[in-house]
Amino acid sequence: MFLTRVGKNQLTAREILIDPVLCLAFGFGSGLARKAPGTFGTLAAVPIYLVLVQANNWVYSIVAVLSSIIGIWICGIAADKLGEHDFGGIVWDEIAGFLITMWFVVFSWQNLIAGFVLFRIFDIFKPWPIRWIDQKISGGFGIMLDDVIAGLMAGLVLVFLNL
Repeated sequence: MFLTRVGKNQLTAREILIDPVLCLAFGFGSGLARKAPGTFGTLAAVPIYLVLVQANNWVYSIVAVLSSIIGIWICGIAADKLGEHDFGGIVWDEIAGFLITMWFVVFSWQNLIAGFVLFRIFDIFKPWPIRWIDQKISGGFGIMLDDVIAGLMAGLVLVFLNL
């Protein structure tokens, strides 16, 4: 069910979980799932969202923006340590992307589920410009940017559906 060796550098699950940067990059271990690590990474974002949605909009906004900016560094370092660009288990970008999806949406369980599904659809199918970004921009910035754009697109659809 979980990966035991990860990336071209064959890091162990233990090495990932004890390294603070890798642990964050792997969504507190959710990215170690053998199947659908991006979905498990997005699931790891749900409790974070449920805490943040109780705060005011400024706190939510600061965390959403900082998670995206810091994510560039986290994902870049993780890719270097793994020896592999945008390894599927790096899911910090999914966490930040989901927070962006839900940024301007009023909380309801229906919106949470719809936001989760919409974000996964945009992240998996990568409509333009997400696919172009995913293919052309490298490093931590590239890893983060396609999910930030997927989050923005999913969030816009969700806001539109709630009008």
